[in-house]
Amino acid sequence: MLRYYLELAVRSCRRSKALTALVVMLMGFGVAACTLSYAVLRVAASDPIPAKSSRLFVPQVDNFGPAHNGNGQPPDQLSYTDAMALLHARRALRQTLVYPTNFGVVPADPGSPPFPQAGEAVTADFFEMFDVPFRYGHGWDDAADQGRVPVAVITGDLNRKLFGDIDSTGRTLTLDGHDYRIAGVLGDFDPLPRYIDIASTWNGFGKLPQVYVPFARALEQRKPPLTDYCSSTSAAPYVSDWNGFLASECVWIDGWVELPDAASAAGYQRFLVNYATEQQRLGRFAWPVNVRLRNLAQVLVDHRAVPQGSKLSAWVSLGFLIVCLVNVVGLLLARFSRRGLEIGVRRALGAPRRQIVRQFLVEAALIGAAGGVLGVLLTALGMLGLDRVFVPEIARLARLDAFLMSLTLLAAVAATLAAALWPTWRAAQVRPAWQLAQG
Repeated sequence: MLRYYLELAVRSCRRSKALTALVVMLMGFGVAACTLSYAVLRVAASDPIPAKSSRLFVPQVDNFGPAHNGNGQPPDQLSYTDAMALLHARRALRQTLVYPTNFGVVPADPGSPPFPQAGEAVTADFFEMFDVPFRYGHGWDDAADQGRVPVAVITGDLNRKLFGDIDSTGRTLTLDGHDYRIAGVLGDFDPLPRYIDIASTWNGFGKLPQVYVPFARALEQRKPPLTDYCSSTSAAPYVSDWNGFLASECVWIDGWVELPDAASAAGYQRFLVNYATEQQRLGRFAWPVNVRLRNLAQVLVDHRAVPQGSKLSAWVSLGFLIVCLVNVVGLLLARFSRRGLEIGVRRALGAPRRQIVRQFLVEAALIGAAGGVLGVLLTALGMLGLDRVFVPEIARLARLDAFLMSLTLLAAVAATLAAALWPTWRAAQVRPAWQLAQG
């Protein structure tokens, strides 16, 4: 029976080529606009670490006071004093400190000039906490942190650039004139959005850091952070020397803790309150305790990791699809209404209403499938120009994969079937006797 309905649908499409083409074009453009917007939004709003996102938290301690913090909220980052205190307290399953910095990389080849490279100073738990994969080697341990050992972990891209696609662990990497032993080379590590240092960079889709060195080693080398924020109090509006900077209330360190369950999170929250209370007692804080423990989802929302343009484009494209559907309803109504005599003859020959409904829905599904194919082609074409509409760093990550192609086809068929419900119901109400008399 399905084959028979398909044959009828093909014949009908051949008879009404103009109306069929209009419906196919409307559905193709409508679903393509939605698919393109979804492709970008899928990248921008993806969970960067699904296996652990509910277990990762950012501790915040207000060391600025109500006169200088942001709308009563503690700073997003930590001062050196608070960061060290939380790290050494070891109240979490894992904890790490991160701050972005720049390095001058000196290639082993004397003929190659040095070049700047973005990197990060991190503590030992960084790699295990964030499920960082290694292609070669591994990270370092707490002893290397405490001993300020000159080791480094590099990305696969930097490894290929400096050494070719080989295992470079144990080799020497020269950073800012100092030699570091390569402990590991990263595998496929490209979390999006880039949440780890988003409080420092405010860019969830910037370039991936290529070099990682021990936090204490970077401090010993007096590597300045890329960004810092100092309170406007007389304590340290600006600090010129390194030791003074470390002792100041400037915030510049991203702190992360891994807490396996709700009880652990509640316990760590109490620890933060107790810590801030102790700082009050010591005279460092002269304001009410103000601490916060945000999970990863809250961090991404607070830092607007998903660009507003991506969300807006999704709503606009959805509205465009609805406009297309309204027009499709009208076209299908006109298409089916013109076939009243055909319907009357079939009904007079004994065809029940349900067969009429099935026939017209199969026809609508066929047209929708054609619109879906056109939508896939338009989506593939639109991918080439996404960087002209969306943020280039996000647009370049959008891909037309098998899932997106399948989604486009299914959306086109489903939308066309939905649009065909009212015209199909109207067609099924045709009275055979009246149509035959008119014919």
